[in-house]
Amino acid sequence: MSVARNMQAVRAKVAEAVAKSAWKQQCTLVAVSKTKPVEDLHEAYDADQRHFGENYIQELVQKSPVMPADIKWHYIGHVQSNKAKPLVRDVPNLFVVETVDSIKIANALNKASGEFRSEKLNVMVQVNTSDEEQKAGIDTNGSIELARHIVSSCEHLNLTGLMTIGRYGDTTSECFDRLVACRKRVAEALGTAEADLDLSMGMSGDFELAIACGSTHVRVGSTIFGARDYASKN
Repeated sequence: MSVARNMQAVRAKVAEAVAKSAWKQQCTLVAVSKTKPVEDLHEAYDADQRHFGENYIQELVQKSPVMPADIKWHYIGHVQSNKAKPLVRDVPNLFVVETVDSIKIANALNKASGEFRSEKLNVMVQVNTSDEEQKAGIDTNGSIELARHIVSSCEHLNLTGLMTIGRYGDTTSECFDRLVACRKRVAEALGTAEADLDLSMGMSGDFELAIACGSTHVRVGSTIFGARDYASKN
């Protein structure tokens, strides 16, 4: 397996999907490297990849010091409020936390950002668009209140958009369409333009569909790095 070749193939598919999309948006490819060795990340980095996604705080804290400082780390795993401090403190080039789904987590990240960062920390609100109980994310109605709280009460956070995980195996655009509709409501509530809020949606199995629906960030892992070894994450 060549990570570099896989990167090239995925980039081509992203570019093709963007060209076909009625949204004509720009789309950032986030290489999801959870459970993967740093050697694989270096290969992707050498192929000009800079945005990487990680799901586990401990793993990200271990990887970030041994990888180049210009990497933009996306944290895309669940955040426990008591883990916000080490996440923010120990990953100075943390680019965005995409998985804020409660006021408690927003407050914890805001406190840590104020203590350890000179610039605001980018965050996204994670929305559960599939209504699956086992899945993280706030419901679409709650996302408005949470977004308002971040903007009005979290001076050390910068709300950049919304994130969702589509229903596994779903070949329809329902979840993605729901996030687009949710963004419209959030933008209206905040008095901002929809285009000012990014949409992080789409993974290895559905990123082309997500781009067609307006995604501005796709999170692709196994298609780039191969199947994951979850036993190695600790």
